Amino acid sequence: MGKAKAGRRLADNEAQAINRMIRVSPQKLNLVAQLIRGKKVDTALADLTFSSKRIAVDVKKTLESAVANAENNHQLDVDNLVVAEAFVGKAMVMKRFRARARGRGARILKPFSHLTIVVREVEEAA
Repeated sequence: MGKAKAGRRLADNEAQAINRMIRVSPQKLNLVAQLIRGKKVDTALADLTFSSKRIAVDVKKTLESAVANAENNHQLDVDNLVVAEAFVGKAMVMKRFRARARGRGARILKPFSHLTIVVREVEEAA
């Protein structure tokens, strides 16, 4: 006698991918996530491919994973997918110290982030 299985959190025409513990600050990651929100998947992938931001490579991997989940797990049409949501969350922060003059130490914060991308299938406008 266990707990009832939780229902699916997303709609039937949606799929998601989550990338956790990315070694970049949430502010920098959100700049790249902002670039793809609301766009068609093929346009978003092209934008990420030619982006000069270092973290765009990880965002592209996550988007490709969301597309693969949509295709393989939920049988959605890849050509009609749109990036419905792309949001960033804070993860842990590593604290480090750098030696400074006169025996002092300066704190260095090395933040981590989570990235969630939700893709949605939309019907073609006739």
